[in-house]
Amino acid sequence: MVEAKNFKEELIENARRIVRPGFGILAADESTGTIGQRFSKINVENTEENRRAYRDLLFTTEGLENYISGVILYEETLGQNSADGTPFPELLKSKGIIPGIKVDKGLVIIPGTNDENATTGLDGLAERCQKYYS
Repeated sequence: MVEAKNFKEELIENARRIVRPGFGILAADESTGTIGQRFSKINVENTEENRRAYRDLLFTTEGLENYISGVILYEETLGQNSADGTPFPELLKSKGIIPGIKVDKGLVIIPGTNDENATTGLDGLAERCQKYYS
């Protein structure tokens, strides 16, 4: 377990690094379904290997670290590697980019509305965050 004081200091430092002027956050946390919709528009099959290759292309783009300070990952991406075998979170860290993770469980339509959405996943959130942090 991380000591609360150290965790607080780490959180503050990460926040400062992420919000540096001139840098942005890359949201690469598309779910399997969402990325599948994007792939279908360009006639790419929605397979784990194609999703891995797409993310590899994003994360190995030359000079990415000059513009991106953080990347939001999808859970599948945590276990994937770059073409050279480097785990994606380690690849990003080596470029000075902070890897993050989408911690919710997705959207559901709220019954009785005009298809309004709500984010799910408060149940088990603490456990997921602890797992991802480790």
